[in-house]
Amino acid sequence: MVLSQKLHEVFKGTVERITGPRTVSAFKEKGVLSVSEFVIAGDNLVAKCPTWSWEAGEQSKRKSYLPASKQYLITRNVPCLRRASSVEEEYDAAGGEFLLGGDDDDDDNDGWLATHGMPKGTKSVDDEVLPSMESLDIRKEGAIKSIPSYFGGEEEDDIPDMADYKDSENFIEADPATLQSTYLVATEPEDDNILRTRTYDISITYDKYYQTPRVWLTGYDERRCPLQPELVFEDVSQDHARKTVTIEDHPHMPGKHASVHPCRHGAVMKKIIDVLISRGVEPEVDKYLFLFLKFIASVVPTIEYDYTMDFDLGSSSH
Repeated sequence: MVLSQKLHEVFKGTVERITGPRTVSAFKEKGVLSVSEFVIAGDNLVAKCPTWSWEAGEQSKRKSYLPASKQYLITRNVPCLRRASSVEEEYDAAGGEFLLGGDDDDDDNDGWLATHGMPKGTKSVDDEVLPSMESLDIRKEGAIKSIPSYFGGEEEDDIPDMADYKDSENFIEADPATLQSTYLVATEPEDDNILRTRTYDISITYDKYYQTPRVWLTGYDERRCPLQPELVFEDVSQDHARKTVTIEDHPHMPGKHASVHPCRHGAVMKKIIDVLISRGVEPEVDKYLFLFLKFIASVVPTIEYDYTMDFDLGSSSH
């Protein structure tokens, strides 16, 4: 950790100790949350997305201004199938990045930069390789046979009555080796055929200094061994790696964790809220975390966490 970051953390900690938490709403004016608004937004996230839950954390690390049972939010075992750098290379080849929420002719370009996803007008690989049902060649000779004939037995009309076997003399002992197998044997796949992927535990805390949510990333490799925090940078957009993502102590859990630094969260959320208002959408504070997680997806584009409520920036429908 560089000296300037250490000094900032000391200053930040001092300010947090001597000042009280925000109690007055400035959601629309500044893009920040009061403590009670953070809890309201967290309750809505948990209600709409069951993969998220509230955690109490260690008692010694609990913040007095938050409910004891609602210290932070967490979702576990989130898949991360690919490294962010490989996705960005493909995306650059397909059309590059684009700006959300800003005007193309706006000199400030103060919008929300999306660094992943497929631009409009491009066709996904899946669309090209999925066959049409009309193209399937179904022939009569390929029809499924009845079970007895399929396994080499007699047709259904020739199946003997079980009553014929009521006498013990009718049971014939046969060498099992000479009997035709009438079942399929499944074999274990080779290890190379099993898809192994990184996973993440993602937690959201309330940052009292910046008065916004803060995201923390705890990674695990393909064998479920903890990732060194520095390796998390491989799953972060290169526009944000080592700039807005830092390695710091988690306020509730032991050890170092990668974190999306919250210094610009308020400004970005304010811009998104302004865009909604300009398009006739009335922003609601209980949906704050859905908007927030949509923004964070541009920082960690390949970590597939759930923010099910798809908040449309162009209309009031979800």
